[in-house]
Amino acid sequence: MNSTLFKRLFRAIQTGSRLDIESICRRIIDEEKKQGHIRLAAELEQILGESRQESVSNLQQGSLSRLPTNRRDLAPLIQELTVDQLRHIMVLPSAVEKRFQRVEKEFAARTRLAKYGLKPKQRILLYGPPGCGKSLGAERLAWNVGLPLFKVRFDTLLSSYFGETMTNLRKVFDAAQASPCALFLDECDTLARSRTERNDVGEVNRITNALLEMLEAFKGDGLVVAATNLDSSLDTALFRRFDEVLKIPLPGIDEICRLLTATLSSLEVEPLVVWRDLAREMDGMSGSDVVMVAQNAAKSSVLEGRKSVTESDLRQALSEIFERHNDPNFA
Repeated sequence: MNSTLFKRLFRAIQTGSRLDIESICRRIIDEEKKQGHIRLAAELEQILGESRQESVSNLQQGSLSRLPTNRRDLAPLIQELTVDQLRHIMVLPSAVEKRFQRVEKEFAARTRLAKYGLKPKQRILLYGPPGCGKSLGAERLAWNVGLPLFKVRFDTLLSSYFGETMTNLRKVFDAAQASPCALFLDECDTLARSRTERNDVGEVNRITNALLEMLEAFKGDGLVVAATNLDSSLDTALFRRFDEVLKIPLPGIDEICRLLTATLSSLEVEPLVVWRDLAREMDGMSGSDVVMVAQNAAKSSVLEGRKSVTESDLRQALSEIFERHNDPNFA
């Protein structure tokens, strides 16, 4: 085993990340196979399989697990993204970037702050239009503070059975408090619709109340990050439960230029391209659409065997995005 794998294995053991440890074990097995140690690789695979089966058995017997599951079919309630899986490069207006950095700096200095009776911002709400980068923002926060991201799976958390959704939500928060992480509630309006909506039933109100209580009581060593497109439909009490509320805007002209050049940084671009002219035509587009334009232009260049991306590639990709958004089926 090489020294890099040794270091990664010891770090994973120290942090207690089961998925990290299993991933490294897989790498070790692959390395042994490459070196021709077939028998040893087979024995290691058997041990790894037995370990996984034991974990499932413990879970079925009711033992605590860092990754919680629902009661119906033992489906996981969260998806874990380890630090090395996270995206973390964001292009933001300077004012918004500074507020992100403040959250990250406070978390890094949490021990120093505690000496003066101060607490870092731990509960962060991100809101803005679709495609503006809310999920990327959650990943970026987790990456910069060195935490795995626990993304709540609403497909397994929500239940039609009375009280079961709240039970699942409690399991998620208990897991986040037991192991330092960034707990990510994407599209949190799924749980936190305003209690003033006339058509809401009592169960919806109870779920919203439970979420508010869990947010306020959160005492974990990590972060809770929530994201929503629909700030107007959120219960107003939810905003007060967060230490920081960050609006992620659509990119301006400068941000569009930076997104285009960053996405195309691994390829050559013909010098005649006027980035600001293109950016002006793309003003009002989401960050994800801007990135898609650059990626599609790059693919065209590569598929046609050319050495550089042309303005024609970019404009063709841009027209495809406009056509897509003008399609009533897409809207």
